[in-house]
Parts: sequence; C-alpha cells; structure tokens
Amino acid sequence: MTSRRLIAVVDDDESIRESLPDLLRELGFSAQAFASAESFLASPLLSETRVLLLDVAMPTMSGPALQQQLAAQRRTIPIVFITAQSDDDLRLRLLESGAVDVLVKPFTESMLIDALTAALG
Repeated sequence: MTSRRLIAVVDDDESIRESLPDLLRELGFSAQAFASAESFLASPLLSETRVLLLDVAMPTMSGPALQQQLAAQRRTIPIVFITAQSDDDLRLRLLESGAVDVLVKPFTESMLIDALTAALG
C-alpha cells in the first residue's frame, strides 16, 4: 500500500472516501482514505503521506485545524483542500496558511491532476 506517491484523502463524506481513492489509483498513485482528521493523525501512514487531500469542514476536527496540528508537529505535507463552499475569502485564507490549492466540489479530474502536480513539485 505504501509508496513514494501516497495520497491521503481525509473527508467525512463517504462517497468522496470511496470514489477519490479509486480515481487516484487509476492515475497511478497509492491512496488511502480516512473518515476524520483524528484517524489520519493516528495512522502509521502519516509519515509516508506525500500529499493530503483534505476536506475543510468536518465534524470534530476541521481541515484547517488538522493543518495547524501538523504544523505544530513540524510535519510538512503539501495540502490540497477540498470543499463544498465556493468562498473566495476562505480560499484566500487557506492559501495564505500554506495550502497548495483549494478545489471546490465537484472538481474535474484535470483540476485534481494540476493540484497534485503542484503539490508534488
């Protein structure tokens, strides 16, 4: 399961957790989905994650809160936020806080590829 190109998907939406990893695997990545920020933080795959596709709004710990937690732990995982809200102020705040990109659901495959390419440098 692990790979140099492991993409972690953290989203409380079950349909996203089922479909997005399948798409990522079709694109040649290794992918693992997590239902919450806490489950991602507790995962042994945390240290192997190369890009984090992270939902903004989740019930217990939000995406931005997870981003802050990772920064406090001095973990530098490129983050691409995904959100259902088309909010320019939110997008700007997330980018200013270090996100590589912010994708609004539903996003296209090409938008995802562009964001992953930027995140992987």
